[in-house]
Amino acid sequence: MDKDQTHEGLKMFTGGALQTNSYLVACPDGNILIDAPEGSAEAFRDIPIAMLLLTHGHYDHVWDAATVARHHGCPVAMHPVTETMLADRNLLRRFGIDLEVEPVNANLKLLEGLGQRLLGTSFDLFEVPGHCPGSLCIHDTSSNLLFGGDVLFAGGVGRWDLPGGDRDLLLSGISTKLLPLPGQTVLLPGHGPPTTIAEEKANNPYLAGA
Repeated sequence: MDKDQTHEGLKMFTGGALQTNSYLVACPDGNILIDAPEGSAEAFRDIPIAMLLLTHGHYDHVWDAATVARHHGCPVAMHPVTETMLADRNLLRRFGIDLEVEPVNANLKLLEGLGQRLLGTSFDLFEVPGHCPGSLCIHDTSSNLLFGGDVLFAGGVGRWDLPGGDRDLLLSGISTKLLPLPGQTVLLPGHGPPTTIAEEKANNPYLAGA
């Protein structure tokens, strides 16, 4: 899919075999690209990127990360666990996938916390493992957008049957950290269409009673 304007100041690209979403966020001090699936480097080649932020270390979200960082000369921000995953060239083979993703180092290591300033914008960062260790959900408090990675989807949640997965940990993190956000918060997930926190609280079958 080509780049598509999905919200004021936001562009989305969907690429790779798993149809993974990435988002280009306009901040006062430059653009942040959230996740780098296959094809994103070419899609955003001619748009300045001042920072690449990775939600987690699964290959479909980081496929073009090294290319993006090299082409734009931009720093890469991620959770320390994600950096460890990306440094492991045999990681995918342990998942049964005979591929190797070019590693990329973290210039900025991100941990959970409220009011973190990135390129002039305030973000609340929530660590929600259970799908993947070190998964970060990024809440843009000025626009009330939540970049959810593979934690929460429209009508679903991230799978927990991969190495490092934990169903209870995932659902607990969603319940205690994401669902308390304002109902009108727009969730922009790593796969599939956008939704809202209110919609998922009301109708997501995995969150019944949350």
